[in-house]
Amino acid sequence: MTRPLATRCAAEAAGTALLVGIGTGAIVAGADVGGIPLIELAIAQAIAVAVPVLLFAGTSGAHLNPAVTLSLGTSGRFPWSEVPPYVAAQCAGALAASVAVRWSLGPAAADGATTPHGIGPVLTGLLEFAFTLLLVASVLYLTAPGPAPPRRLLLLPAAVVGLSAYAIGPLTGSSLNPARSLGPAIVSGTATDLGIYVAAALAAGALGGVAPWLRSYLRRG
Repeated sequence: MTRPLATRCAAEAAGTALLVGIGTGAIVAGADVGGIPLIELAIAQAIAVAVPVLLFAGTSGAHLNPAVTLSLGTSGRFPWSEVPPYVAAQCAGALAASVAVRWSLGPAAADGATTPHGIGPVLTGLLEFAFTLLLVASVLYLTAPGPAPPRRLLLLPAAVVGLSAYAIGPLTGSSLNPARSLGPAIVSGTATDLGIYVAAALAAGALGGVAPWLRSYLRRG
């Protein structure tokens, strides 16, 4: 990335705000009308990722997720010195979006906070870890050395998020993103097992970046 760090951080904040605003807004709006079908919610979560990725990939890389930034840092594809400002921008964007959702739609469904439903913290952590690792793998594939992937493949992370929302959304809320969990938790005061969500996502990000087998498998060209 050749743009100034401040510009890129602003893009990360705006992109993460869009991701969280669209994603949690769909949940809150759905709760206001008694819920929406799972497939529609999964599509909404995929769109929540696709829109900011397409808008900001050329500016900041559109990480939009501390776990993704961590994976790129540990893989050597992103400067370690820029990891903290990126993560701070992502968390700020998520918090701003959560405030906006509450202000515009009112409190409902804990403002989109991710909490376990019918499962314990261990299984919650395992499911969040597994799908975050899949998300990280999709990003590492797109950023691997070799020819640039077709632009349509930028939607791969969005597809992973949509699949996760459909598969584990009813159980964990399908966060895969510490900023996505943190913003609604702060605004709603609903922090049930927040540490599990944050730790699982960051662990997946770190593992994805350093695992030799994953990095080798995802090397294109």
